[in-house]
Amino acid sequence: MGVRRILVLFPKDWDRIEFDRLAAEGYRFHYEGFDLFRFPDNARLLTFDVHRFIARLLRRYRGRIDAVVSNNEHFGALIAAVLAQRLGLPGADPAAIIAAQHKYYARCLLQGVAPEATPRFEALPYDRPLQAPALGFPCFVKPVKATYSVLARRVENLAQLQALLRFSPLERLILGRLVRPFDMLMPEYTPFTLGARAMIAEELLDGMQLNIDGFVDRGQVRLLGIVDEVMYPGTQAFMRFEYPTRLDAETRGRVGSLVERLIGALHLEHGFFNVELMLDPATGGLKVIEINPRMASQIVNLYRRVDGCDPYRMLLDLALGETPRVEHGAGEFRAAASFVMRRFDGQGPASVPSAEQIDAMHRRYPDARLMLYLKRGASLAREMK
Repeated sequence: MGVRRILVLFPKDWDRIEFDRLAAEGYRFHYEGFDLFRFPDNARLLTFDVHRFIARLLRRYRGRIDAVVSNNEHFGALIAAVLAQRLGLPGADPAAIIAAQHKYYARCLLQGVAPEATPRFEALPYDRPLQAPALGFPCFVKPVKATYSVLARRVENLAQLQALLRFSPLERLILGRLVRPFDMLMPEYTPFTLGARAMIAEELLDGMQLNIDGFVDRGQVRLLGIVDEVMYPGTQAFMRFEYPTRLDAETRGRVGSLVERLIGALHLEHGFFNVELMLDPATGGLKVIEINPRMASQIVNLYRRVDGCDPYRMLLDLALGETPRVEHGAGEFRAAASFVMRRFDGQGPASVPSAEQIDAMHRRYPDARLMLYLKRGASLAREMK
């Protein structure tokens, strides 16, 4: 087998580390795109035109790559689907990616197959006078198209909702640029009319939050596993992700059955997905939080440690039109976790590890992964989840 050429769009730190690890196995990676959350790279957002970007990549890579992948929620997953379709490579239907990423229309589709698992919801467009949602307060509000749960939070009354949506001119410019590519591509592939310049309000959910990872191969849903998501007490901020789940077999079975229905409702027939559910411990009821049509790169490395499978290699197999092999319980460890270290006093990190300290950690724990996403002061105002 010759060298397999892979185009990676809008790579994350996690992606580069894992693809560097796999590069010696006969893959050649080409990276395109920029980092939405690091300056000065993200300054390119101000002039980004998705049609020009796609046209350039088509000219540059037609006949020169074997697969295109992206784990980037905001731009990459949809653009990768468009490129794969136009280049005749394995990939998801762009319409399915749009349906999954647009939280309002996703809710509409999910309600048809799993009404018991779909929270009450309604859209709150930016371009009309803001009124209290019909489902009442308190409620949870988030953009219909977002990244890292920015702007997603509980609101107690109309005044809080108005404050949340009171954007500075710079914020309004950045938010507009963030959703512009989605709004440009959506009418080309779907009949949807509500663009991304809107919020969605939904009923409050409480309980145990779950993360389910898997992929779809030629329409067949395969699950990798269920990860327990643990929050900092009294917050909606992730503290850690634990695998394997502590759920009993009966609940795991119900979760798997529900996920298959949800993926089918969105017509996702190719690619990795990541589903978040809320489990009510008192009733056992399950509610949908969101469905992401891409790999959760900060979580999937847990499966390699516990199960012995390699989700990144599976991602490449799928993109090349091959059927990935799923393994369970064949890893080096019985359990693995990913921790999110954060402060809540608005001061940002007290200290930052030096390059020497990070190198020392990797020498002692070569399988560890450490990512730094540093924020201070005003930049914490629109905090990532």
